[in-house]
This record gives sequence, structure tokens and C-alpha cells, in this order.
Amino acid sequence: MAKELTKEELDERVAILKRFRKLLEQQRNKFQEYLAVLESQEGRIELEDGDSIAAHAQLENQIVENLASLQKVIVPMQGMYNAIMPGVPVADNASVEQLQNNLADLQKQVLAQNERNRTLLQTKMTKIKKELVTMNLMNPYRGRSSIYAEKAAVGSMISIEG
Repeated sequence: MAKELTKEELDERVAILKRFRKLLEQQRNKFQEYLAVLESQEGRIELEDGDSIAAHAQLENQIVENLASLQKVIVPMQGMYNAIMPGVPVADNASVEQLQNNLADLQKQVLAQNERNRTLLQTKMTKIKKELVTMNLMNPYRGRSSIYAEKAAVGSMISIEG
């Protein structure tokens, strides 16, 4: 026998469902924004634009913080949603499940793009380190405290005549 729901219980379930769906949509939008930033950052890494890379990294940190705080709200909301799910109409369940699937796909894309950026950045950093080593080896003034100083002749004999 199915338990009849009161109007208050039904309204509460609908409110939980709407809030959960809204939070999932916000999270999806943040992931899309994050993916766009990562894709833009990839181009900046290839151009070796250090200032833009730093700005993108800052923006990336802000988006990740927003996602983390949003996730803290979504987890308990999902628990509430799962508790009321048997009483929710099938059409609403399908839209939430589709949102969750979209989120999972976006997370995979973000992780893949992040890995590409990390690999590209490692490659660029390795290249720059090699260039620095080469420049140091080719520097004719290395080992001198001043570029104007001549290599001092080191004496091996001391005259003690008075």
C-alpha cells in the first residue's frame, strides 16, 4: 500500500528537488566556466605568456574554491533527495539524473584538459631550464664577482726584503 502524502510533505519534497536541481545546474555552470579557463590557459602556455598564465591560475583557484563550497552543499542535499526519491515523479528523477551524468562528463573533460595543461607546462618549464643552463655555460663572466674585475693573478712567491 502506498502511503498518502500530505500537502506539506509533497511541497517539501518538491522544494528539495528544485533546490537540488538548481545546485546541480550551478555546479555544471562552474565546471563549464572552469573548462573554458583551462582551454584558454592552454593557449597562453603555448604562447609562453607568463602574466596571463598567472592570471588564469588565480582565476582557476577561485573557481575551484567555488566548486568546493558548492559541493559541500550538494552532498547533504543529495542525501535528502535520495531519501525522498521514491515519492518523486519519474520525469523529475530523469532530469536530475541527466544533470548528474552531464556533470560527470564535464568533470572528465576538466580532468583531461587539466592534465594536458600540466603536461604542456612541464614541457615548457623543462625547455626554459635547459635554456638557462645553456646561457650560464656560455656566460664569459661566470665565476667573477664583477663583470669589470679581471681574473686576479695568484702569486706563489712572497718577497720579504725590507
